Amino acid sequence: MPEIVIYTQPGCPYCRRAVSLLQSKNVPFREINAPHGTPEREESIRRSGGRTTVPQTFVGDTALGGCDDLMALERTGKLDASLGIA
Repeated sequence: MPEIVIYTQPGCPYCRRAVSLLQSKNVPFREINAPHGTPEREESIRRSGGRTTVPQTFVGDTALGGCDDLMALERTGKLDASLGIA
């Protein structure tokens, strides 16, 4: 299974919501603290093709997007497959 990585920032309600969704799926994931101006944030921007907001979620090299993107995948029943658990 490809590694699931989520870039977040302290105090971000969208980050908390996205992390909570991943936790509810019982999948292992790595959370990377990526506040503004850090190398981790620059990495997130590079990997996401220029998206500057957090959270940004990846499965292997595939960008799933931010909180709204994860929630949309969940609503349409596609999140599990995107995470590799369906």
